[in-house]
Amino acid sequence: MHEADALTLSSFMEAWPLFRESALAGALAGALLGVLGVYVVLRRLVFLTAAVGQAAGLGVTVAFYLHGALGVTGILASPTVGAAAFTLLSVALILGGRQDKAHQDSVLGVIWLVGAAGTLAMGTRIVQELQDVESLLFGTAVAVLPEDFELLCWLTVGLLALHLVAWRGFSAVSFDPQGARIRGLPVRLLEWGLFVSLALAVSTCTGILGALPTFAFSVLPALGALAAVRLLGAGNVQRTLIVAGLLGAAAGLGGYVLAYLYALPVGAAQTLLGAGMVLALWLLHRVASLLIHRPAAR
Repeated sequence: MHEADALTLSSFMEAWPLFRESALAGALAGALLGVLGVYVVLRRLVFLTAAVGQAAGLGVTVAFYLHGALGVTGILASPTVGAAAFTLLSVALILGGRQDKAHQDSVLGVIWLVGAAGTLAMGTRIVQELQDVESLLFGTAVAVLPEDFELLCWLTVGLLALHLVAWRGFSAVSFDPQGARIRGLPVRLLEWGLFVSLALAVSTCTGILGALPTFAFSVLPALGALAAVRLLGAGNVQRTLIVAGLLGAAAGLGGYVLAYLYALPVGAAQTLLGAGMVLALWLLHRVASLLIHRPAAR
């Protein structure tokens, strides 16, 4: 049993040049979305990434339809461009209206419903691209094109650099917008910067990896990071961002390896590994809390 597992893992390492770009794409997407997901989770906007992901899925499906059914070529038929256009439109709808929680939740609900229904409806019109649509929704693809990997590399470097420089501003407008205004920070500009960077990350990762792992990377690493920093007793936003990025990268790369070892869909394996890490860290935190607060024996 152990020898067979070793041989299987050994065969993966031997074939690493074949899987390198796909496996590293999962790690990059996990790290990027893990960092951005901290703001989403702490602002209690988990549904945001689901809605934006569905909008990105609709954009990709529309691009497939334009190319396959109508014969459109060029930039209008690009899945990446389609995903980016629909996610940016969804962000404009979210930030363009009232900023109260109830209104934003209503807009997110409409975006999610239209995105999900539109993707399914458009999918019936592009039967020849059905496998691509399934990969888009569930992350079943095992290969990443070199040009997509290069795009993801540049996007990850650019957005992480932006958040490295502006994390204090993004944190301020996310958790204390009134205080940020008093301090003279450009709240509206920072809000747009945060949401647009999230939209670009979600749309690109959805088009390359699928909606399921994209949503998972946007939520699970952040939840795990919150449990981890609380467990270590060193909870602040900066440490949470770093831990979330590391957990996201581990889920992306490790999930790809698990998919290879056990013949699982890649997106499902990445999601389950991420959920497993969150559960393990949450249990460790709970056990540690019980031990620390347990009354001393008389």
